[in-house]
Amino acid sequence: MKISSLLHSDHILYDLEAGSKSSLIPKLVEPLRDDLGSECSEKVLKAVLEREEVMSTGVGKGLAIPHAKLEAVEENIAVFARLKKPVEYGSIDGKPVEIVFLLVGPHDKASIHIKMLSRISRMMNNDQFRNQLLQASSAEEIKQLFEEEENLPA
Repeated sequence: MKISSLLHSDHILYDLEAGSKSSLIPKLVEPLRDDLGSECSEKVLKAVLEREEVMSTGVGKGLAIPHAKLEAVEENIAVFARLKKPVEYGSIDGKPVEIVFLLVGPHDKASIHIKMLSRISRMMNNDQFRNQLLQASSAEEIKQLFEEEENLPA
């Protein structure tokens, strides 16, 4: 499964404004309401917040990858956000985040979830790719960048 296949146009939040981590996470979950419904979206929000309490998903280099696994979710679903202004996130390098990738997956498919997290992390570890995402001028361009990055020869 490709990361770009999870990024529907309404799941790419371009220049999202959030003043804090606590206001950011609900904004990331909001686009999932149409796909999952209100009740399931609330479960996702709760699971992501609980995961953040265990340990911040701010992985450094301006990136956070909040994630959760739930029985209420049948397939992997994602939301990508590029923030208008960096937000303090409790990242391991102490720096604020500007790129956030929310990944939610089914509880019974943990291995796929872990592979997806690993793939996101590898892609985002590429400084050139991250900079292209930060300089993109639209959600469509962001999606195209993900598609191009995934189609490069390994």
